Amino acid sequence: MSTPTISDRKRDHLELCADQDVEARAKTNLLDAVELFHSSLPEVDVDAIDLSVEFLGRQLQAPLLITGMTGGAPEAERINRELALVAQEMGLAFGVGSQRAMARDRALLSTYQVRDVAPDICLLGNIGAVQVAAMSTDEVEDLVGSIGADALCVHLNPGQELIQPEGDRDFRGCIDAIARLVEELSVPVIAKETGCGLSPGTLNTLQKIGVGTVDTSGAGGTTWIGVEAMRAPADQQTLGELFWDWGVPTAASIVYARRRDLQVIGSGGLRTGYDAARAIALGADIAGMALPWLRACYHEGAEGARAFGAHCTSALRTTMALTGSATLDELRQAPRMIGPRLERWLAADTCR
Repeated sequence: MSTPTISDRKRDHLELCADQDVEARAKTNLLDAVELFHSSLPEVDVDAIDLSVEFLGRQLQAPLLITGMTGGAPEAERINRELALVAQEMGLAFGVGSQRAMARDRALLSTYQVRDVAPDICLLGNIGAVQVAAMSTDEVEDLVGSIGADALCVHLNPGQELIQPEGDRDFRGCIDAIARLVEELSVPVIAKETGCGLSPGTLNTLQKIGVGTVDTSGAGGTTWIGVEAMRAPADQQTLGELFWDWGVPTAASIVYARRRDLQVIGSGGLRTGYDAARAIALGADIAGMALPWLRACYHEGAEGARAFGAHCTSALRTTMALTGSATLDELRQAPRMIGPRLERWLAADTCR
């Protein structure tokens, strides 16, 4: 049997996420532990509620990011272009999946290029920390420039790599490599997890080396450990099953990052505009989602993605109205109750 190519792996990822149960089983992202108080006298005009936000130098019409999920396979080109088009129409941010495939094979560049259909979006590039450690700054700069990205997500995914049959096993040098990019790259560097969340210790390290923006991608949503387990040999499947729910829940990661005055993309298991509202209420600057966007676009194309996006913004606006919040800053100040599970995670932050 031939060794799977990166394109084969990207195709597997797309198909598994589109149609299989790839989400956490026993652990939630703990956004369900955040309850916002209802206001019966909100004193707001729903149509005048301001969802806009500036993010990395771009003005967004709503605080939503379609987070990086794909690229590097022929099937990914349609998904990326249709989702980027919807982001352009709705004024949202958009990220591509790992650009490792195009770094190896320039023929795959087209599966990441979306600027012609989305000239005004906040566009995030994407490459793994292990790959950054093996690349020069000029090589990374080329990844950014080749798609016209406004910032670069450096993804942190040791959990996924350890289960992936073809995965990396040596994670040395990643901290120094990220620090180098922070100093030398022409665009901001975003440290992005991939479903296991960001712990206090990791956030302290990122803050120390100058990272200003993080994407939490917390536990409780899509588990890339689980995705890799589905396509792995029997021994790796067993290991993946054991660590299926591994990680720091999204809600805890958001608060940890805000405590350190970092700019925060709150992501990891968000599925609705109400989830986005709770993430923002906890301190996220914008809210990121991947799986629901992917499934809507995979099965129903751009129209499905538009419908999902409209529902998200409607639910976010409704939450703000029901809490009496006319702006996103007011939503962050809205009264809320935090459940005991999340309280325990927050009390465990002893690394401040």
